[in-house]
Amino acid sequence: MKAEKSIAVQIIEFIQAEGLTIGDHLPAQLLADRLRVSRSPINEALCLLHEKGVLSRERNRGYFLAKSVSQPVADLAGQWGLDESDVVTTVYFKVADDRLKGLLSDEFSESLIKNRYGLTAAQLQAVLSRISQEGWANRKPGYGWIFSSMLTTPDSLLQSYRLRLALEPAALLEPGYRLDPQVLARCRAAELHLLEGGIETDTADQLHERGVRFHESLVEASGNPFFIDTIRRVNRVRRLLSYRSMQNRKRYKEHCLQHLGVLELLEKERNEEASEALRRHLFSTLKNLGEISDLLKS
Repeated sequence: MKAEKSIAVQIIEFIQAEGLTIGDHLPAQLLADRLRVSRSPINEALCLLHEKGVLSRERNRGYFLAKSVSQPVADLAGQWGLDESDVVTTVYFKVADDRLKGLLSDEFSESLIKNRYGLTAAQLQAVLSRISQEGWANRKPGYGWIFSSMLTTPDSLLQSYRLRLALEPAALLEPGYRLDPQVLARCRAAELHLLEGGIETDTADQLHERGVRFHESLVEASGNPFFIDTIRRVNRVRRLLSYRSMQNRKRYKEHCLQHLGVLELLEKERNEEASEALRRHLFSTLKNLGEISDLLKS
């Protein structure tokens, strides 16, 4: 399995690209948005860079650049021991893949995961924490862990899309619906990034986060907490098969264009047309997933 580039290295690349200097703040949410990953791996990478002396940390304020990063990234990565792959992310995907292949039983112990994937104690806790936060395994009372019964078959992923097909277009028709212009601009920029090459170069993690952020942003603009809570819950637990489906990226250009079309309609406050466009987009995705069911099973 191909290892992911270290998030810590990507943060160094971000610092250089933005021309940050010693003392500048590195907000975790900004980094998560720019690198298109969740807050959890960002926080782990920031902590690592703090341990290496690259960043300083101030209580209740976050992380700040403490050391110059003007040398080539490859040199800095080697000097600071950051050129290793992101072990936690790599093992996270390996656990997901093994679960879908039926190589891991419903219940498992921490020692099994630690020994099977050659993890340190800290890496083990980081992997389990991420799996738990994303909703596809939970700690059992007393001892051990258990995988969620949800979203472990291709049918369950299709069921999640049918639920979204019923809810998301309706959210756009809520009274008082308003998509903040800054949120709309961020969503549009993410789609353009993919069309400009990100489809081929972004990781599965980044692709998933970009899709989640787009759809949750649209639903959040409804202001209806029932829509918002339901969609967030679905997104947390559909990652397993969502990642697997990303092995086939041919459909992503079409998806980006569909997303941009919905945004354009919302920008013009043509919500009924946007709702119908979103419905067609989700239906198209549902149809495409049905056509790659063998990939989801393999």
